[in-house]
Amino acid sequence: MHSGPVNNNLRFTAIVFILSIAFTLLYSCKDKPQVSGVSFATPEQGQKFSLGQSVPVALDIPEGEQVSGVTYLIDGKPAGTSGSAGTFHLKTEGQAVGYKIITAIVDREGTKDTATINILLTSGRAPKEYTYKVIRTYPHDTSSYTQGLEYHGGRLLESTGQEGHSTLRWVDLNSGKALQRIDLEPQYFGEGATLAGDKIPMLTYKQNAGFVYDAKTFKRLGTFPYSTSREGWGLCFDGVHLIMSDGSNRLYFMNKDTYKDEKVIDVYDDKGPVDQLNELELINGKLYANVYQQNYIVVIDPNTGIVEEKIDLNGLLPQGYFKEEIDVLNNVLNGIAWDKQGKRLFVTGKKWPHLFEIAVVPK
Repeated sequence: MHSGPVNNNLRFTAIVFILSIAFTLLYSCKDKPQVSGVSFATPEQGQKFSLGQSVPVALDIPEGEQVSGVTYLIDGKPAGTSGSAGTFHLKTEGQAVGYKIITAIVDREGTKDTATINILLTSGRAPKEYTYKVIRTYPHDTSSYTQGLEYHGGRLLESTGQEGHSTLRWVDLNSGKALQRIDLEPQYFGEGATLAGDKIPMLTYKQNAGFVYDAKTFKRLGTFPYSTSREGWGLCFDGVHLIMSDGSNRLYFMNKDTYKDEKVIDVYDDKGPVDQLNELELINGKLYANVYQQNYIVVIDPNTGIVEEKIDLNGLLPQGYFKEEIDVLNNVLNGIAWDKQGKRLFVTGKKWPHLFEIAVVPK
């Protein structure tokens, strides 16, 4: 690099050159003013609608521009076409609840413009209210911090949690005793498990890892990471997908072989998102879910994410049963198992002394 004083003539020439460019750009902009893009006049960003309600959409188009057609998409799927930018009603039947991206692809003067906006679809009806009747009471291991529960062929598949106490076990229904069990390494906090063919996938809490066991021997066959969920909570199997909860209002449908997410739904009732979804069970095509630290079960349509029913299970465990503060805090209803052949519904809780067979009855 050359060092020393700058030549004044060179400085003056540079200034003149820069000014000439600036004036050229200024006048060219005046001759060809910038045209603003297409945007949504309606709906508003994040506006709430009930599932099944039509969504009126209309576009703001730059003055003097002509529109020859508009194609609308909801979450990337075709949802309707219009010949103008005026109000068009998008149907929401068949959609799932939750946030949706509306996209407008606008044909104008030989060009295509795209605009997007978010709306929120929620349930338009309150869940039906139910309660329970105890049919029979069975013993339950009070050391079991129940995370997953299923009924298969006369015995229970149960997974339990807490570091240093996490297990996977086959349990005798009548005695509550483990017929077969395996302990997880002490650093793992076990979560939900389910029987999928001849394998048992089991989740862990915050380690972002699931384990796969042989259903007969409990030999560990492999591990898998979670694709997008933040934590592992509940797990069940619908014959095609492993359905997983993570403590939010979101459910993840994983490929049973690759453990990759293939579908996600958000769960809403008429008041908004239903968070803290925990242990899961599929019963007659509906998802039954415990809600962490709540004494009720929600029944969810797996296609829409709408909570259709709410089962109040208050009073199952007598008040005052737990004496120690830590046990009182962990007195959580968790564990749903369905005997498909016998049409029996079982429920329990973390470290509860009983497993209950119940009948669901109108409230």
